[in-house]
Amino acid sequence: MDYRDLDVYKLGLEAFRLIVEDVKNFPGNTIGKIIMGQVIRSISSITANIAEGYGRQHGKEYLHYLYISRGSATESIDWYEKMKILGYIEENIYNERIDRLEHIRAMLTKMINTLS
Repeated sequence: MDYRDLDVYKLGLEAFRLIVEDVKNFPGNTIGKIIMGQVIRSISSITANIAEGYGRQHGKEYLHYLYISRGSATESIDWYEKMKILGYIEENIYNERIDRLEHIRAMLTKMINTLS
């Protein structure tokens, strides 16, 4: 089994695809660009850390990267909160994305608990 076979990884990739869609119509002002860059970075970090941790194949190191991945999922939730406050995304999109990120975070917590 490879990290690309993990459901949490697949959900993370889908979250990345969705954020790219979500930011397409952001305003070109400084705030819009900052938020766009930060939320793309935090969401892409979810799968990047799953992959890096898997590649290291050492128990404590793998757990370390899963913790980082979970933190990135939580950070992404925060960025969606900010996007909602500023009116950059609609309520239904916000709810769907938050549900997905919370599910990813729960899956990572379960992996962490299982491997601990």
